[in-house]
Amino acid sequence: MEANSGILDKAANQVRQHFEKNVPATLYFHDLHHTLQVVDASSQMAAAMHLPEEDRLALLLAAWFHDAGYSTQYEGHEEYSVEIACKFCREQGLAEALIAKMSSCILATSMPQSPANPIEQIICDADMAHLGSAHYPEESKLLRKEINTVFNKDISKKAWRRTNIRFLQEHRYFTEYARTHFEPVKQAHLKALLDKEAAAKGETVETPVGTIEDVPALEPTSTEKEKKPVDKASQSRTDRGIATMFRIMSENHVSLSQMADSKANIMISVNTIVLSILVSVLLGKLQYYPQFILPTAILALVCLTAVIFAIRATRPTITGGVFTEEDIRQKKANLLFFGNFFKMELKEYEWGMKEMMNDSEYLYDSMIKDIYYLGKVLARKYYYLRISYNVFMYGLVVAVLSFAIASFIGMK
Repeated sequence: MEANSGILDKAANQVRQHFEKNVPATLYFHDLHHTLQVVDASSQMAAAMHLPEEDRLALLLAAWFHDAGYSTQYEGHEEYSVEIACKFCREQGLAEALIAKMSSCILATSMPQSPANPIEQIICDADMAHLGSAHYPEESKLLRKEINTVFNKDISKKAWRRTNIRFLQEHRYFTEYARTHFEPVKQAHLKALLDKEAAAKGETVETPVGTIEDVPALEPTSTEKEKKPVDKASQSRTDRGIATMFRIMSENHVSLSQMADSKANIMISVNTIVLSILVSVLLGKLQYYPQFILPTAILALVCLTAVIFAIRATRPTITGGVFTEEDIRQKKANLLFFGNFFKMELKEYEWGMKEMMNDSEYLYDSMIKDIYYLGKVLARKYYYLRISYNVFMYGLVVAVLSFAIASFIGMK
């Protein structure tokens, strides 16, 4: 718990410095104050829902970093937020599983929100907690000012009011906590906006505060008529989210593979040193100490077996390195893996890649296969690595005991 608290303190300091140095001052709404609100709301909901400590850490890290990407890009900033957050977490030596969980939380806040688990639901509701706060009118004005400045627009108060009405009507909180604490206040804000809209039209609108379904729909505005560009923007954000997911998964697989190779190298180095000592020191003296022949043989066998399995964990698999035109047309060849094309000519490879890039289904299928086979390779590595470590651990115990017994017998 104390270690997690220290990491969160470091995250808070880094995010504060990041906003001060890198985030534009024209972000009147998505500023450090908003991040602090999201962190506070996330912390309250995590406590109320009794989250496990690991989930709480992932959630609060995501809350701190979820808007850090505004320093690079406004729309689609979430993937840049993920990059900044992942860099910080790896510098702190956090587990890749926790980093992946945190990254998913940040990506879940992109609009339209699509949380897949409780902690993603919490951060999505925390990000929209201002809708159900007493300060919503002021926050809404800041957001309008920000959008007008960043995109060089001049959204009128009337158009902004209608936009807010539609958003509040369509928005849903995901957690029971938010529905209990934020929803009633949000509905009060919605009623106030509807009353203003009705007054502007010279009409009287009666709206129960507790419901959204009974609210009369407003007449379509020019923003609603521009539905296609909005849909394209949403699709673009979805595509970026998918690309980020694949990139994170690939990075995680590569990191795990490097860890496996490092562990295998340690095992190979240790056991070869022991074997060298056995050959150079003990073998020449066994004729004088015959009682150590069996223990020496056991230790040599243990070291040799451990080295063999460690080498098998790192030994690469040789593939054909070629693909045919028919493989591409039938979408069988995965050109994202070098082993499938390293013997091909550049022209053929360029043609195959262009065919794949022109077919989004084929491209995604190739990416999925690449992740899958990376996982299969990792499973093989860790399987042999586990055997190597088990042989070394238990075999070393047996060898030491056998040396102790032989020494005891020799003393008699």
